[in-house]
Amino acid sequence: MRKLASAFVFYVLSIVLLPVSILGYVIWVARLLAAKASGVSTSAEAPLSARWAMHNFGVREDQAANRLLPILPGISRLGMSLAFWPTVFAHRFTGFVPKTFRYPFEGEVPPQAEASARVTFFDGAVDRFLPGIDQFVILGAGFDTRPYRLPQDTPVNSFEVDAPKTQAVKRGVLDRGGIDARRVAFVPADFEKDDWLAKLVEAGFDPGRPALFLWEGVTMYLDRDAIEDTLSKVASCAKGTLLAFDYFTTETLKSGKLYWRYGRAAAKAVGEPLKFGVDSTPPSRERLSELLRSCGLALLEQHGLGREIKNKRAWGGFAIAIVQ
Repeated sequence: MRKLASAFVFYVLSIVLLPVSILGYVIWVARLLAAKASGVSTSAEAPLSARWAMHNFGVREDQAANRLLPILPGISRLGMSLAFWPTVFAHRFTGFVPKTFRYPFEGEVPPQAEASARVTFFDGAVDRFLPGIDQFVILGAGFDTRPYRLPQDTPVNSFEVDAPKTQAVKRGVLDRGGIDARRVAFVPADFEKDDWLAKLVEAGFDPGRPALFLWEGVTMYLDRDAIEDTLSKVASCAKGTLLAFDYFTTETLKSGKLYWRYGRAAAKAVGEPLKFGVDSTPPSRERLSELLRSCGLALLEQHGLGREIKNKRAWGGFAIAIVQ
């Protein structure tokens, strides 16, 4: 009963303060669109925002995310404050955490909570596999902060591979935020143009030893050739190498539902159109497994998003592939 009361008061406060949040988002988006040339990837900002919110809700410690988000180029501090303050205030007043920002995330994942739910998935992959692997590679790293959350004595070599512009911005804000990045090797590369694996090896990566690769929030923005090339390069690494990634299906790219039509339009508007989806023909798990096998990988684990029932298809998923 107490939880219900807290939830009720939380949502009442959120509704009362909704005009403030809307104003904040309008300012935030306007500033973001005006600063598109800054090199900040909008798709990279979304998961950082989710981790920032979790930190401020007190459910997931992430000092690096807390420092980085407010100082990103194109971020309006006023817009950010107005957008988030009502929700954070309602939380601190009631102690209630909305499902979207709960950690670890549990239960069915609605599309609007995908960015938050995948935090739990990728953190889980790091917690489970990194203790037995000493090479940690984040593909399309964006503003991922996981290397900066590892204990100082963790015997792991960390690498971040990303587009040159985004990576340059990140290195700048890491320095401004006072975050020690000396244990991370930065590898600038365009997945659709460059041999990122060759550059990774030049930076000190050993393809003859197992590695844990994270590929978060990237596949949907690449063309199929780049997807297959990346999977094949991971497959060329040592046996036992793991790749944790998320993906959309073709349902997301084709759906006429308002949510997905808006999502595709918004992605295109910021210059990051959705390009790739795993075949959604049921069972989509098999379609994903076929893709991985064709590139030399085996599907170790998969969590589908969206129910595959009559007249409905999965819209995405989280997965882990392995080099056997």
